[in-house]
Amino acid sequence: MDPDDSDSSENPANSANSANSTIFSPAPVFSLGGALPVRRLGYGTAQLSGPGYWGPRHADPRDAVAVLRRAVERGVNLLDTADNYGPAVAEELIAEALHPYPEGLVIATKGGVVRTSADAWHIDGRPESLRAMCDASLRRLRRETIDLYQLHRLDPKVPLADQIGTLLELRDAGKIRYLGLDTVGPDELTAALALAPIASVQNRYNLLDRGSEELLGLCERHGIAFLPWFPLGNGGLTGGAARALDLVAERHGASHGQIALAWLLHRSPVLLPTPGTGALAHLEENLAAADIALSPADMKLLEDAADR
Repeated sequence: MDPDDSDSSENPANSANSANSTIFSPAPVFSLGGALPVRRLGYGTAQLSGPGYWGPRHADPRDAVAVLRRAVERGVNLLDTADNYGPAVAEELIAEALHPYPEGLVIATKGGVVRTSADAWHIDGRPESLRAMCDASLRRLRRETIDLYQLHRLDPKVPLADQIGTLLELRDAGKIRYLGLDTVGPDELTAALALAPIASVQNRYNLLDRGSEELLGLCERHGIAFLPWFPLGNGGLTGGAARALDLVAERHGASHGQIALAWLLHRSPVLLPTPGTGALAHLEENLAAADIALSPADMKLLEDAADR
């Protein structure tokens, strides 16, 4: 499934790299669908559900409400969720915490996967199922329109034209604004683009897992947002890149996770990481990554280490 799992002008990285590099900051905003501005570092809600994305994470829902409200207070205006986080738990928490919603808040949710336990789920892309799932998400989120509705998985048993066509019907009915896809390859995205405008994709992508490079390039060419899931490697950023992360993190007075998120923001202007957490302190740590300005030397060090 799709978890989300300091001023550089005074940082030693300036002097360390000044001879051959320029410190720079990535663009903080992306226009979703070419028209809806969102801050590129968002918040993913998978971690508000329990183990296996089943049930609530917190015994007291006020803890999850506090995290959601703090994320928005800190400037996050892109929330990534799904109907099967819980199931239903994450969407209901978003509405409890933030409805009536502040102007400019963009909520992305997903449908097309049915959960029956923490260990059991199956894909269901039948048109009647997608319509019912979208309507249920609208009720839970207390919205008339979902900003970005994403197929959580393509259903191999249902023609792609039927799945995309259903989302187009929902769009034409005013129930969704933009369409997205989750876990696709370049050929699948190309086929979907022949049927409808696609505003986003979500694939696994992080410093140590860059198997979707071709897809990322396709997104760049078409101006499609790429929301990487497992942006922190699901806690696995300790392998071949650990030493490089140590060095770059030390230069910036940052954590490994912050550097991994900063790398994504620098890697491509269409990458919109939405790391998730159920803890306020970890939320603050993640969001601070947007303030880290990496140099080309930092980027090369990280990428060379990850390639080994």
